[in-house]
Amino acid sequence: MYRIGFDVGGTFTDFTAMEMETGTTTHFKTASTPHDPSEAIETGLAHFVHQLGFAPGAFEFVGHGTTVATNMVIERRGVPTGLITTRGCRDVLEIGRQTRPHLYDYSVTKPEPLVERWMSLEVTERLDAGGRVLHPLNEEEVHAAAHKMKAAGIQAVAICFLHAYRDPVHERRAAEIVRAMMPEAYISLSSEVLPEYREFERFSTTVINAYVGPRMDRYLAKFVNRLETLGLHAAPRTIHSNGGLMSVETVRAFPVRTCLSGPAAGVVGAVQVAARSGFSEIITYDVGGTSTDVSLALGGRPAFTTNRLVAGYPVRTPMLDIHVIGAGGGSIAAIDDAGALKVGPRSAGAHPGPVAYGRGGVEPTVTDANLVLGRLSSDTLLSGRMTVDAEAARRAIAERIAKPLGLTTEEAALGILRIAVANMGRAIRAVSTEKGHRLSEFALFAYGGAGPLHAAAVARETGMKTVIVPLQPGTMCARGILLSDVGFDFVRTGVVEASQESWASVRSAFDAMTIEGSAWLEGEGIAPDRRSMSYVADARYDGQNHEVQVDLPHGTATGFAAFLEGFRSAHRQEYGYDIEGRAVEIVNLRLSVKGTAASRPESLHQPEAGDPTVGRRSVYFEGGWREAAIYDRARLPVDQAIPGPAIIQEMSSTTIVEPGQTVRVDDTGTMIIEVSAQ
Repeated sequence: MYRIGFDVGGTFTDFTAMEMETGTTTHFKTASTPHDPSEAIETGLAHFVHQLGFAPGAFEFVGHGTTVATNMVIERRGVPTGLITTRGCRDVLEIGRQTRPHLYDYSVTKPEPLVERWMSLEVTERLDAGGRVLHPLNEEEVHAAAHKMKAAGIQAVAICFLHAYRDPVHERRAAEIVRAMMPEAYISLSSEVLPEYREFERFSTTVINAYVGPRMDRYLAKFVNRLETLGLHAAPRTIHSNGGLMSVETVRAFPVRTCLSGPAAGVVGAVQVAARSGFSEIITYDVGGTSTDVSLALGGRPAFTTNRLVAGYPVRTPMLDIHVIGAGGGSIAAIDDAGALKVGPRSAGAHPGPVAYGRGGVEPTVTDANLVLGRLSSDTLLSGRMTVDAEAARRAIAERIAKPLGLTTEEAALGILRIAVANMGRAIRAVSTEKGHRLSEFALFAYGGAGPLHAAAVARETGMKTVIVPLQPGTMCARGILLSDVGFDFVRTGVVEASQESWASVRSAFDAMTIEGSAWLEGEGIAPDRRSMSYVADARYDGQNHEVQVDLPHGTATGFAAFLEGFRSAHRQEYGYDIEGRAVEIVNLRLSVKGTAASRPESLHQPEAGDPTVGRRSVYFEGGWREAAIYDRARLPVDQAIPGPAIIQEMSSTTIVEPGQTVRVDDTGTMIIEVSAQ
């Protein structure tokens, strides 16, 4: 039997299949199809079924990561959406948080709300902050709002009432009325999508959920149909932003939770693979064709957050704390208006792609620079299935970059890589140094098609001493899906001063959430012995506006004293101080439930027979051209140090080992690069 995971990226769609008895994995990559992401999925699955001979019925698990919802928001390709809200709250999305996106650049503006103002309709109803009814719901006004939306061709409706997180009764009744009048409409309730206080973030998250819902539903239907056509009948699961897996039905209800779907899978997989090699403190570093995603894991646990901007819109759901920048293999290099070289955030994407791909691209990219410098070979991408034109890349860099700057072609190409590396280094510092962590204590876990290509330079740039490169790093996100658990998050808002007396009510609320979480896992088909739960309280000092998250390691059995010490420790980590004697408020209670769907076999790495050295070629590093040995990764022996400069090739990626560095393969097949202090 097999488990297969695949991740739909902006440039490539990656696949990893695992044989359950031996743990043997098979990897594959194919070009993404942005016009219909499910088309690339079918192409990849057909490769396993028709070319490799995998029986469709042998797939007991099918998991996927997707950026479909995120791309819809970025490109504003959602459906016409309406908002029904409490009278007086019509302009919450317009007003937002009175802060500018960029402090000094007035040309950077906030994005237009996804709901046009004329479709933001008010009705009479009101709860107070304690959930008591001040004004009952005026059902006639809800009927009138639904009638207006139906006449206007609205396809999705977000219902967001003030303080609905305290009591959803008004939102649920309004939904019944709208559903009766607009049976085809997609409806999202803020009390279901995000039952937390802070109305702007709650409204924004709910509107995004509604905005992408119908098209996400159609994508999922097409995706499931393609699986069935190929004969794969296992119910697919999708990874969501907190690193857990959800059923198709849950994704249809909460598509906003997939905003970091693929990147989250990579982080989950990276943490587990690194742990097998003895590393618990890592910075995950995922470089694809369009972006670089970085995250921090401390003590073998990824960092989490509940706040994120997607295309400028706040999304507040539990998710892995992943920092994304526009720097990837397809990032475009150009001369800006001031005559300086700039790399990214514009990307050539999958189409037309880098100049060397021969698909109509004319602007040089980071991938083109790597080809010019000999770091990539023109005949080894995707194990030879993809040929590229290195001379076309050289001409583009020479004409568009080198000549205007008065540089040689090699100097211009190296300059492109230096800027890309500097941008990536800043992203890494944003999740580490800027949060009080010392980078020299972390290993850089590099994956994605272009991560290992730049990891050695990035480690040197940031002062990190070790680089970890997993097997087939270009398919790490797909592999991470196979290492993920089924999971979901629950939250309750209830601002209360933390005290010995109030702690009983906190434990009672968690008990109720535990029952809710158990019911969800039961619905997902997770046996009791495979279930786990983690408890977190969002807390702050009296007078503060934002919270820190406090882990409660003993769940509902955690005592008040342990909570208080945990809060002070978390506050010191986040802000560098705590305030002895100041009252503490608990704002939100969070429950994360997980279920392990199946055992995961692990096998020791067995290198293939034969000489690992497949050739030599000149590669341009700092200081000029150097002769570098080229290795086939599958044949590298275990625990043998190999000095740089070296190039290590495999189907999904190429790893660069710079002069003065060494690399070895451990017994799990993971490469460990020791970075020199120079």
